[in-house]
Amino acid sequence: MEGKERKGRLVTPHVLKAIILGILVGVAGIAVSPLRVTLGIEENAGLGLLFKLRGAIEPPPDAIVISIDKESSEVLGLPDNPDKWPRSLHARMTEIMAGEGASVVAFDVHFIEPRIPGDDTYFASAMKNAGNVVLVEPMKTKEVKLPGGGLNAGVHSIVRVVLPIDLFADAAAATAPFTLPRIPFKVNRYNTFEIGAGNSPAVPVVALQLFAADVYGDFVALMEKIRPDLAGRFPPSIDRVRRSGGVKDLVRDIREVFEGDPNLADRMLGELKRTDKFTGGAGKKGLIESLVKMYRGGNSRYINYLGPPGTVTTIPYHEALNIKDGMIGEEKIDLAGKAVFVGLSEVLLAERKDSFYTVFSRANGVFISGVEIAATAFSNLLADTPVKPAGLSFFMILVLAWGIALGAFCRISHIGVAALGTIGLSVLYIFSAKYQFEKNHAWYPIAVPLFFQAPLAFFGAVVWNYIDAKKERVNIQKAFEHYLPKDVVAQLARDVAHIRTGGQVVYGVCLFTDAQHYTTLSETMDPHELGKFMNRYYETMFRPVKRHGGFVSGVIGDSMLALWVSARSESKLKNSACFAAVDIEKELDLFDTSTEGANLKTRIGLHCGEILLGHVGALDHYEYTPMGDIVNTASRIEGLNKHLGTSLLVSDEVVENANGFLTRDLGRFKLKGKANPVGVYELVCRVEEADEKVREACAIFAEALEAFGNGSFDEAMEKFKRSGEILGEDRPSRFYSELCGRYREDPPGDGWDGVVHMEKK
Repeated sequence: MEGKERKGRLVTPHVLKAIILGILVGVAGIAVSPLRVTLGIEENAGLGLLFKLRGAIEPPPDAIVISIDKESSEVLGLPDNPDKWPRSLHARMTEIMAGEGASVVAFDVHFIEPRIPGDDTYFASAMKNAGNVVLVEPMKTKEVKLPGGGLNAGVHSIVRVVLPIDLFADAAAATAPFTLPRIPFKVNRYNTFEIGAGNSPAVPVVALQLFAADVYGDFVALMEKIRPDLAGRFPPSIDRVRRSGGVKDLVRDIREVFEGDPNLADRMLGELKRTDKFTGGAGKKGLIESLVKMYRGGNSRYINYLGPPGTVTTIPYHEALNIKDGMIGEEKIDLAGKAVFVGLSEVLLAERKDSFYTVFSRANGVFISGVEIAATAFSNLLADTPVKPAGLSFFMILVLAWGIALGAFCRISHIGVAALGTIGLSVLYIFSAKYQFEKNHAWYPIAVPLFFQAPLAFFGAVVWNYIDAKKERVNIQKAFEHYLPKDVVAQLARDVAHIRTGGQVVYGVCLFTDAQHYTTLSETMDPHELGKFMNRYYETMFRPVKRHGGFVSGVIGDSMLALWVSARSESKLKNSACFAAVDIEKELDLFDTSTEGANLKTRIGLHCGEILLGHVGALDHYEYTPMGDIVNTASRIEGLNKHLGTSLLVSDEVVENANGFLTRDLGRFKLKGKANPVGVYELVCRVEEADEKVREACAIFAEALEAFGNGSFDEAMEKFKRSGEILGEDRPSRFYSELCGRYREDPPGDGWDGVVHMEKK
């Protein structure tokens, strides 16, 4: 029995410390993850390690590179610069590709200047006849130094798109940009849509849309099935579009639809999955799925490289000119239904203008060409195999769980076991990450778990064990003084003093509520029943406050004060408070219908500004509460509901920058006990919930209020009456109609500024 007690005394604190160290290592990993230096290491070293462990993979059969290389230059007797090659050669290549049945041909060659007229005309005619040629749009960046000081001073980059000459741009199915950063930057990702070029789709995106021309009609039909309102917006066939060179605009229009409806892609994929029999077959069904996922994804995609230069199937340009009936001499070359990318591609040195530094670049200067990267990006989109970084939630959970497990293991283990275990667990982790990378193209974090958390867990455990061992050599008295220091009481006294005087000025939105008929209800209801009823009442109001990020500062009788605070004014803060107020109204309506004979009609007022948030009280009782004029004004605005017959009023400061709500300007009021007038709005409802009748009434009310402010009381009365008739019974319209009647009999005077003076709370 004594041994068991001794074991319990030794093990329990040890395990507790192990858990604490594990949590610290996990939290530290989360803390360093967003740092720029960490992200750089993760992207360059971590992702690079996964690529190297995986190695080269089998290239997909649907993408072919026609390489403008040194060998072709020598065989054809042409200069190394592909921009200077005769356009008649590209015309022949286009005709050959069309004859061999290529689905799309993308030229990563600059055609920004006219050359020999006959050659240019020949090339344009070949592109027009093929109907599937994409030309790259070069993007040039110019550094401009802006004069003066402030935020706008300094060097700024201006991106300019250089289009191919009009003859070629009109003949091609599309022109599109494809920009990649030059060395010393490693190319890990690309933009599917170039924001700097007017949100233009990039070459791989346009190429995939043309590649999928056969299923375009089914794709549009599927989209219109989910969104019938889109019927007729897009042409039923892509043939006419690509003949007119409008493919880029078509792709951009489709992208806008997907961006405007974030759920469209998931619904289309769900409908596609439910369709057992597809007219185009399984292959075409998969192609539609690729299109949907391409339009669903973000602007930036990580490139899933296939291997070192030349991994994508590559045919030298001079050999491609000799393709006939799917053969180059005795070698079979099947281009039917393939995407062909033509451009500079060979085992390139870094000084060549179209070479890029990637994860497969080598120390001897071997880089990958832009056209091969474009073909790789196209293949990623087609097979939906781009590198997929771990989502934020999964990333945080993984880093936290790994840190806890590793830290706890190192803390409870002997130093030698901890060292071997850390190495073993790290190896197991890296092979698990490699498996996910190969199998699902998933990119699990490498740098933080292995390069930061593993050493931190091991050396943290070593240091902590050392500290514990040193403490064990200290006598009981010093150990007691260490755990219970003499200044504990002094520190507690300092904390109490801080509570008495502490407070901070913050920006806050105050939501104040008050219930009608509470006094009558409290007189007629048993105290126990009243307590239960009020608990359910406040539970109904607290839920929206909590759901939208606020906190309940205080409850007195039938009134509630809720707060949203921040260091500065933010539209998000105001939106959250307004959403909470609207939801409180809705949930209280449901609450009233569920309680027979006992309901409280609740008035709500919102105001915002700077408040002092801190502890208020004396002796042995303190409360954490807001102080300042903002709270008092919110209470006054709530009280204004009684006079206007409304239930939810907000100040103009709250309405400013608040989005998503239909509001009605009720004018400016000088509230009881206030020196300055305040603009007051009725928060009617969410924008999407407003019907045309309400919108019309609000518009007429606004016109009436403007006439009222100008002193045109007859006109104002007529319009207030119209507004009230539309809404049936509108107390604000009646309030102003009566006020106009009084002012018409007894005008307010020359100095009147349209402010309504309230003599009562």
